Amino acid sequence: MALTPSTMLALGTKAPDFSLPDVSSGKTISLATFADKKALLVMFICRHCPYVQHVKNELAKLGKDYAAKEIGIVAISANDAANYPEDAPASLKTMAQEEGFAFPFCYDERQETAKAYTAACTPDFFLFDANRELAYRGQLDDSRPGNNKPVTGRDLRAAIDAVLAGKPVSSDQKPSIGCNIKWKPGLEP
Repeated sequence: MALTPSTMLALGTKAPDFSLPDVSSGKTISLATFADKKALLVMFICRHCPYVQHVKNELAKLGKDYAAKEIGIVAISANDAANYPEDAPASLKTMAQEEGFAFPFCYDERQETAKAYTAACTPDFFLFDANRELAYRGQLDDSRPGNNKPVTGRDLRAAIDAVLAGKPVSSDQKPSIGCNIKWKPGLEP
């Protein structure tokens, strides 16, 4: 487990387009899927990472809490499934079902979407406003495995609420920290 921080992509960056299969429905998900939403949250997660395991219940709760709001949410796993079979699409589908994810969970087999977003770790969060400009990239909250702080989603929820209200997001953004994305040999950024 390599402890890796988010790259902290520049605020204002336009959301890169993507076209990926949802592991549960098989439908193709892209930016256009969320065209009618005021905000878009793109989360890079996986199944095997202890940092994702630590926050998975909050991710499911977040999806349910914001399901009726004007925000699109998509989770993406880009890990090399050949070397990390827990992160293969069938296993990700099981995770989505077990956790009751109320958002698409896509698999980035070619790892191109992860590279376009400069995703570095799992979990890694990217929140875009109505213009699909990056408003927040940072941690879910201060909780980490073993630090005994409760998982609340406080930082990410505050950013989502600000974007949905048309207000600026605090520029005090702390990087997300987790396991590094498991790049396929020769595809490391």
